[in-house]
Amino acid sequence: MGQHPKGDFDLTRAVWQRAEGDTSDSAVEVAFVGDLIGMRNSAEPDGPVLVFTQAEWDAFVAGAQDGEFDLD
Repeated sequence: MGQHPKGDFDLTRAVWQRAEGDTSDSAVEVAFVGDLIGMRNSAEPDGPVLVFTQAEWDAFVAGAQDGEFDLD
């Protein structure tokens, strides 16, 4: 099996973070490992991890700041 185009996200090096003050059982957590960013659901720590490159993460954050994902 070949290497993933984004590289390998090393879960053993991940230090998961969530929004300051969020103590919910099901929070979005992110980890920055090398040049990659991982995102997971804290309720499923062994579940799937979405992996972003820096450019993808920057586009995601910019879209969120611009209201691109608002449900209104």
